[in-house]
Amino acid sequence: MTTRSKPARFLAAATLAAAMTVTTTLTAGVTAAHGSAAVPAQAATTSAAGAVAAPAIPDTPAGRQLGWVLGAVSRAPLPEAELRAHFAAGFLANIPPAQLNQALATFKGMKLERLTSAQDRQLAARVLVGRTPIDLALTVDGGGLIDGLRFGAPEVRSWSEADRRLRAIAPRTGFLAAELTAGGRCRPVHAIAAGKRRPLGSMIKLYVLGTVAQQIKSGRFGWDTELTITPELKSLPGGELHGRPDGSKVTVLEAAKLMISISDNTATDLLIHKVGREAVERTLRSWGVRDRRNEPLLTTRDLFVLKGVKYPRHARKYLAMSDAKQRSYLEKVVAGQDLSAFELYTAPRELDTVEWFASPKDICRAYAELVKLGDEHIGQAMSINDAGLGLDKKAWPTVWFKGGSEPGLSDLSFLARTAGGKTYVVVAMGADGKAPISEASTLDQVAVARGAFTLANGS
Repeated sequence: MTTRSKPARFLAAATLAAAMTVTTTLTAGVTAAHGSAAVPAQAATTSAAGAVAAPAIPDTPAGRQLGWVLGAVSRAPLPEAELRAHFAAGFLANIPPAQLNQALATFKGMKLERLTSAQDRQLAARVLVGRTPIDLALTVDGGGLIDGLRFGAPEVRSWSEADRRLRAIAPRTGFLAAELTAGGRCRPVHAIAAGKRRPLGSMIKLYVLGTVAQQIKSGRFGWDTELTITPELKSLPGGELHGRPDGSKVTVLEAAKLMISISDNTATDLLIHKVGREAVERTLRSWGVRDRRNEPLLTTRDLFVLKGVKYPRHARKYLAMSDAKQRSYLEKVVAGQDLSAFELYTAPRELDTVEWFASPKDICRAYAELVKLGDEHIGQAMSINDAGLGLDKKAWPTVWFKGGSEPGLSDLSFLARTAGGKTYVVVAMGADGKAPISEASTLDQVAVARGAFTLANGS
């Protein structure tokens, strides 16, 4: 829910919405094959002593750039001059240096496991980030500069492989792949602890979107209704509305699109303010989520204050209170805190107490309810960003996405509809109360989700 210059990987997929598309597809130019002789894939060799030696990198334009990338990821952020010495101008025009540095830093500690194919101006390799396998593809232009760079975790081929990889990502894992029936029911195809409620991060925004759409349907306001950005409603990044001048106007539709596509936190809080905190709580309950930890519903600003301003003072006081006193504390104390006092933290904090909560089954039902509302604007917001899922658009013309993240939390949810009209929902939730979950692991979750759609549709 924030950029890396602010609380990193916080609450939602600002990393997924803004950076995941970069880290999964750093392609900004030519990615087609270049005409030169192919070099057989090279595997790591074993010495007489039994140690595994790193595979040789070919002395070709693509190979030299691969060698640079392998070293550069551990040094990011890199000077702009160095990036311009290795990336084509067209690439950097699409992915500016700051964004590129953010993506490269995701793969710190990356090691080459093997080359899978190599030519003078393009190659493919399997690399490891920690224990997570990542497929890397790289191309260079006629001057030897990188014009295409792609990272992606290998797609799963079986449910057993999906289970193994999900459990390797986080000690607490929830998963559901389900078909959404014509009657709006989630028919499970494969699951791991799908009924257990877990922290949501920014997947709570599905329920905010649903509440907004319900109130529009009832005639309370419209998608073109304007909202005013005020200091007290500004949250932290991710997003862009926090940077707009006080008094600026934004329509409900624009706020909804920003809330979903780039997980804009200020947009979220503007919408919660418009519909009312209690209205979102009612949506949660009416859509089957009855968890006392969701009441009172926190705004994103509330959560930032409780977890990052004078922590743990406010969090401890808040958690010791009754529901009614918590509501008063949010309005009279938390609302008055200055977010400039927020202190960045990188270790998991209050994942099971100061958060929002639902299960994979609950999230599947939320998608079903959003579909039932039948509002085209919901689809517009939900389909802007696919987090790099990369399903074939002809076979899967409709893809919706919402994720959530903060230190120790990585959640993803997708809805995809086939060209033949079948609809599936895939939800992957991972939590680790002791350590943050790496971006490479989140890439692996995306890859598992991509494979799950294929497996579910073929079952």
